[in-house]
Amino acid sequence: MKLKDRLALYFTLISTGILAAVLVVVYFIFVKFLESDFYDRLNDRAFINAKLYLEADEISTDSLKTVKTEYLETLHDEVVRIYDDQNKARFIKDQQQFWTNDVINLVRKNKRIKLKDGLRQTVGIYYKDNQGNFVILASAVDKSTHARIGKLRISMLFTFIGIVVGLLLSARWIANKILQPLSKFVSDVKLVKSNNLSFRVQESANKDEITSLAQNFNQLLDHLEQAFILQKTFVANVSHELRTPITSLLMEAEIALNQPRNAEDYQKALRSIIEDTDKMNQMINGLVNLAQADLELGNLHTQHINLTELLLEVKANWDKKYPAAPSLHLEMNHPKNAAQLTIHFNKSLLEIALNNIIANAFKFSDEKDVHVRLLSSDEEISIAVQDFGTGIPNQNAELIYQPFFTSSGENNKKGTGLGLYMAHQIITLSKGNLSFKSDENGTTFWITWKRGFLVV
Repeated sequence: MKLKDRLALYFTLISTGILAAVLVVVYFIFVKFLESDFYDRLNDRAFINAKLYLEADEISTDSLKTVKTEYLETLHDEVVRIYDDQNKARFIKDQQQFWTNDVINLVRKNKRIKLKDGLRQTVGIYYKDNQGNFVILASAVDKSTHARIGKLRISMLFTFIGIVVGLLLSARWIANKILQPLSKFVSDVKLVKSNNLSFRVQESANKDEITSLAQNFNQLLDHLEQAFILQKTFVANVSHELRTPITSLLMEAEIALNQPRNAEDYQKALRSIIEDTDKMNQMINGLVNLAQADLELGNLHTQHINLTELLLEVKANWDKKYPAAPSLHLEMNHPKNAAQLTIHFNKSLLEIALNNIIANAFKFSDEKDVHVRLLSSDEEISIAVQDFGTGIPNQNAELIYQPFFTSSGENNKKGTGLGLYMAHQIITLSKGNLSFKSDENGTTFWITWKRGFLVV
């Protein structure tokens, strides 16, 4: 069953359930009201008969006539009896004892009773008079009330059916109206294919859940489109970058084997092969690191990371790996609250990013030390990685975060162009910002996290 049909059905069931309960309550209240009203009429009839028969000697003939004319309205199947102390009918001839002694005695005991036997209603009163003590019982069938109740039931039934049909139709119309943006969203989603990820679903002006769903879906499409573009770019660049050293290796080997050569020529060819192999090895290592980063990203396990402790671990690893100069210098400020230097992210990914930035700094530092500073303020946390090399040329400033871009060839440095690309992706994922300042005296990379975006 479609969502709009379920909504219409549930709304109709709830509404009709409430309506049915209201109608039932109204019906029983009305029935009880009519029943009570008829009891009051019977009670008046009993007192009127007491006046007519027991006190007729105490009132004038005109008054008695007035009472008969004003009050004595014949009721359907009306029966009135007056019984004396011996439970014998008086004043009104009774061919048979209409009520049993048990009922008469019950009236005498309780002074007043109300009974119902099927459709017949009975009222009994205990009446004291100068002629003696009497029990007066009056009963009748309220035929007109039962006829009105029957008509009321039929009217309520048809009213209920009409309202149910109206509710069902209106509920379906309302559901269609409310879910129309969702239907449009579903039809737009069906148009999304792998070859048109630039397509975006329509977002309505309403600030409701469907609009939020459309916005989130469009954001997902943005990420998917970027991922597909990066994947295509990555595959193309990897193919190109690996093809060059492999082609060079094959050419060097073919040239070396083409004809007999002296030892110096073979050594030169082998050195060229070693250089190309080393370049391929660095590129493969970079791809392995990138695959590790992607794996960590796919299974992103986050934790609280104290940046002070993390930088101390990174420095210890660099000092152990490269004990000779140049060295890595670490400068940190220490707030009283350690939580001020804590972020919530994946530790392995953050280590990869820091190591790539530091490795890049050492590469272009011209054998000089690299300085890392940890800074903290009320607004942000920053890590600065500073080298004292020749700086980044202006023409390369906008390209350094692209995959496989490297200026190593311009400076006779070895590189694959994946380090800063991975670092930039990871820092962005951690809700941080990676920027740099560079001049002829060196380059400083800044990793900054705004405290408003930190989840600690």
